[in-house]
Amino acid sequence: MKLWILKPKPHVDWPNYDAYFGHVVRAETEEEAREFCLCGDEGVYGAEPGCNPWLDSTKTTCQELTQNGASGVVLSDFNAG
Repeated sequence: MKLWILKPKPHVDWPNYDAYFGHVVRAETEEEAREFCLCGDEGVYGAEPGCNPWLDSTKTTCQELTQNGASGVVLSDFNAG
């Protein structure tokens, strides 16, 4: 099993609240990781109703996390509303 980190791409219009800004998912493949991601208002913000931007590689990134790399936080996702 692999770990994946998903985040919105910088150029994508994303809501400021009531939305997910990142996911860390355990899955075998990128496709499976994307399917696990929940959706808040980003699923309807500037898109067709019911659209899940986490499934769309033009709107979100999905990178495999490996054991290699510097010590530190993988994902801190804070938004005070």
